[in-house]
Amino acid sequence: MAVRKFKPVTPGQRHKIIGTFEEITASVPEKSLVCGKRSTGGRNNTGKMTMRYLGGGHKRKYRFIDFKREKDGVPAVVKTIEYDPNRSARIALLYYADGEKRYIIAPNGLQVGATLMSGKDAAPEIGNALPLANIPVGTVIHNIELRPGQGALLVRSAGNFAQLTSREGSYCVVKLPSGETRQILSACKATVGSVGNSDHALEQSGKAGRSRWLGRRPHNRGVVMNPHDHPMGGGEGRQSGGHPRSRKGLYAKGLKTRAPKKLSNKYIIERANKK
Repeated sequence: MAVRKFKPVTPGQRHKIIGTFEEITASVPEKSLVCGKRSTGGRNNTGKMTMRYLGGGHKRKYRFIDFKREKDGVPAVVKTIEYDPNRSARIALLYYADGEKRYIIAPNGLQVGATLMSGKDAAPEIGNALPLANIPVGTVIHNIELRPGQGALLVRSAGNFAQLTSREGSYCVVKLPSGETRQILSACKATVGSVGNSDHALEQSGKAGRSRWLGRRPHNRGVVMNPHDHPMGGGEGRQSGGHPRSRKGLYAKGLKTRAPKKLSNKYIIERANKK
């Protein structure tokens, strides 16, 4: 995976940096694994706008991704690596030995033609899904479950990875990309390797239109509004706006949002790195 820069032939290309798509081998998704995806434009079921600055964008089809990897002991061959408009990572189409087809998140280094396995008897190799109890300590992992059989919830975006650091009884200690260290049940599954498309963080849109294609509308800041419209609005000339807060007056920075008595707090050994 690499990125492309452009000669500034047009203003929109001056700062444009995009991926090369060189690892993608198919341009049309598997028909049996997609469905239509309706966009909300930020409106709820009554039509009221509940999320600002959303709307428009290109039509998308949703690809069904197998986050559970429960087909234990059945080998699968990687048929294609594909683009997915709904996520930053690439996806891989697997053909299982019993004829079933499924999409998974494509790990870094996965090649077309590779054979993947899931289950406790699988080897700890890139793309294989195993219970944490069967993964060697120090292994780089992604697509981590929080409850056995629930499906992967953690470490799914492009370039991310976690590390299995130790074991404590029926729990494994995992260091997450945020810097947080927490315990996860050893029966939970994870996939070996890091998520592919690691250069996604280097991309730059280059122009406002690319944000519109993604369904993002222009975002106007609170400090340029009137006091009637936003707590940070008003003032003569350019004013700082006071402490950053939302339109409803809630602090936007520095306010703890995690419930202090949340049950899963006891599994967190070390909090995420503070900025």
